[in-house]
Amino acid sequence: MSRIENVVPDMPDIANDTQVEVAGKLDWVGMNEIEMPVRIEDDAGGVIQSSALVTAYVNLKDPDVRGIHMSRLYLHLDQGFGERHLNPCTLRQLLRSFLDSHEGLSDRALIRVDFDYVTRRPALASDNEGWRRYPVSMIGILEDNEFSLEMGLEILYSSTCPCSAALARQLVQEQFSKDFDGRESIDFEQIREWLGTEQGIMATPHAQRSAAELRVRLTPSFDMFPIVELIDEIESAVKTPVQATVKREDEQAFAELNGSNLMFCEDAGRRIQTALNKDDRILDFWARCTHYESLHPHNAVAVVTKGVEGGYVAGAGAPVRLELSRT
Repeated sequence: MSRIENVVPDMPDIANDTQVEVAGKLDWVGMNEIEMPVRIEDDAGGVIQSSALVTAYVNLKDPDVRGIHMSRLYLHLDQGFGERHLNPCTLRQLLRSFLDSHEGLSDRALIRVDFDYVTRRPALASDNEGWRRYPVSMIGILEDNEFSLEMGLEILYSSTCPCSAALARQLVQEQFSKDFDGRESIDFEQIREWLGTEQGIMATPHAQRSAAELRVRLTPSFDMFPIVELIDEIESAVKTPVQATVKREDEQAFAELNGSNLMFCEDAGRRIQTALNKDDRILDFWARCTHYESLHPHNAVAVVTKGVEGGYVAGAGAPVRLELSRT
């Protein structure tokens, strides 16, 4: 008998041996924020170990049974993640073990794993690179022997306001007119020198750190989760991901990127929508772009979905598949 199935016969089992006060089926029962180390393969063939918070649920379909066997869920997780890397196959095997250990009680199971994926990212101009941390969620559901797979990801980027940039340009033009008004001629070097002064660039547009939160439903045929591929896809779409290691040449390149990629949150949302629509691995998606305004005390937000019938809905908060929420 395995340690998961081992039961001391002379101890009370309240969940099984007592009657319910009020009968009723339960959509989900289990635990969340279970502390668990996980190992996941990176894009270079190595292994990353991370501290995760895990959610483990099954439904309770028998209205007259008081409770499930929560300890069995934990022991399955402990054994599964101790022996195997975190990947779609591992999630499916764990979900199957959840249901096998609750035969007659449950026919649907869910697992969610929240962790930080750390990876090296190159600098924009110099030969340096640095560590970046990306919050990731892996979500699996098994129901009627059908396995569905989802992934959540958050990516930080910089956004510069197009309206603010236009107003700043106007002020620079006005300052130029004041400083050079009345001169019969202006040579190239005078203009070049003026543009390099604080007086010349006397107004700058406001920019802010921004975040793209994603939830994607994947085709369930992966050996590995496409974490780095999706990071690359989104960072290429927004064009201004935040940087780790920054020398002066990198900061200058970043300033140039921001100046040539002015965007409202609406622009960021459409860029991400276009990128995800082109990815055949993604069956459905929900994305929220939040610009943490430096001008305002509030944020600017855009939400986009793929528009799949019966899929994600663009609610005011998290995507409306509430059974997948950690809370």
